[in-house]
Amino acid sequence: MTEQTIRGEPTLRLGVSTCLLGENVRYNGGHARDRYVTDVLGRYAEWVPVCPEVECGLPTPRESMRLVGDPENPRLIMPKSGRDQTERMQSWIEEKLEVLASAQLDGFIFKKNSPSSGAFRVKVYDQNGVPQRTGSGMFAGAFMDRFPNLPVEEEGRLNDARLRENFIERIFAHCRWRHLLETDPTPGGLVGFHTSVKLALMAHSPRHYQDLGRLVARVGTVAWDEAAEQYESGYMEGLKVLATRGRHANVLQHLMGYLKDHLGSEDKQELLGLIEDYRQGMVPLIVPITLFNHHLARHPVPDWVHVQTYLHPYPRELMLRNHV
Repeated sequence: MTEQTIRGEPTLRLGVSTCLLGENVRYNGGHARDRYVTDVLGRYAEWVPVCPEVECGLPTPRESMRLVGDPENPRLIMPKSGRDQTERMQSWIEEKLEVLASAQLDGFIFKKNSPSSGAFRVKVYDQNGVPQRTGSGMFAGAFMDRFPNLPVEEEGRLNDARLRENFIERIFAHCRWRHLLETDPTPGGLVGFHTSVKLALMAHSPRHYQDLGRLVARVGTVAWDEAAEQYESGYMEGLKVLATRGRHANVLQHLMGYLKDHLGSEDKQELLGLIEDYRQGMVPLIVPITLFNHHLARHPVPDWVHVQTYLHPYPRELMLRNHV
């Protein structure tokens, strides 16, 4: 039972490259266990492990493989023997994607540099044997094409504080969206959901917030399935835009408007000073957010403010806002 389940909240369901969990499935018979994946995110997630090489029938250990040819449609080759595993892998991928379509995933963490599971900048070798970091692994690329709304990341890129925070915010956001579709797939449910993510979207992409607001305003006149599909696409696309200090500061100043009649001049100056300190990169985001939560809990503000996912986008124990 995960910590999320203990709290009575929806539980993350994440696909993950099996080797990152410490399973000995790599070509050399080893693993690539990632402690952040297993020991930190593992507290909040149910894992759906996937190892394309093993699951398509290749042994462990095995000859290494590489992508060769056209980066848009490369072949999967074992360079030592020259064996071509492309058709074997493609056949398995078609079947696996059908299985994963019903797995209710909230995202996927891939193994970097893998010719099957690397998501970004995977080496593709040209006819002269010269590599260019222009490709995606065969399975990872097909997964992203099939499920464009699902957040994906590589374990190596999770070492970047901004990318890590963005990815984790998005997987929890998708989990809440999935929960809405399971519990209240109605126009009223969508209106309430959009209200709760208003500030989060403003911090990432004001354009997406405005576009989604127009969609929600006419949700009663559009077929539900169409409206939900359009909303999910725009919602996840908007959150993928990296939030900036400037947009965060604008959101915090927006929040100030609901407290200005309840705070004394010293408290106002303290909040405004921390917002500016954050904007200038002198303090992390957690500093003004903590003070805002303190004041919002003590003073009467509109109910919609209290339900903003922006204030609590993921478990505070992850401490991601200590670093952005």
